[in-house]
Amino acid sequence: MLTPPGIGGKYRITGDRYPRMSRPRNRRRLVFTAFGSVLALGLVGWGTLQLIDVFSGDSGGQKVRAAHGTGDCPRGDKHPDENAKSGRSDSGQGGQHGRTGGKPPKPSQITVNVYNATTRSGLAKDTAKELEKRGFKIGKVGNAPTQYDKKVKATGILLGAPGAGDGAFNVLGTQLADAQTKNDARDGKDIDLIIGNGFKDLVKQKDADKALAALAKPSPAPSGSPCR
Repeated sequence: MLTPPGIGGKYRITGDRYPRMSRPRNRRRLVFTAFGSVLALGLVGWGTLQLIDVFSGDSGGQKVRAAHGTGDCPRGDKHPDENAKSGRSDSGQGGQHGRTGGKPPKPSQITVNVYNATTRSGLAKDTAKELEKRGFKIGKVGNAPTQYDKKVKATGILLGAPGAGDGAFNVLGTQLADAQTKNDARDGKDIDLIIGNGFKDLVKQKDADKALAALAKPSPAPSGSPCR
């Protein structure tokens, strides 16, 4: 049996292995030190970002944070020319189809010229009779002008002066589903209904009456929007 130098005879070692004499490692201290370093670096980075946000501020974007919500609300400071280019009025409705807030005209106040752009004979005459029964005034009835004859794929086109979009288009549009609207340079208030190849029949009168009633009594704007 061997005794390592320096131990003397106080301890005896049996077997053929020496005890490990290395210094124990303090792993717990290393773990806490590393965690503290990471936490400190994170706090420094977060504080830096906050300072950048404070000094940079809003860079002139077109959005403003809502007062009672988390959504972004578009600013209302667009130039009028930009609103005109986008085809939207101040009320958010489309330029031609938006309501102006007043009562729409009655069918008896609208004169409709009915033109047939299809190959089906008698279609303009029959449609004009039905519109007359529903209270509209009927003007000219016949075949469509050359520029539209057999060239309209939709159910129909409502053609009138620019002012017709203020209400007359909406009223006549309750009688014809998915009709397109166009403006021309006429001075009068009459409207042309050009019947296209997609036309099958007018909207059922009870459904058209409901649509007319909805136009006369528009629903109020929702009051719960966070954007002002």
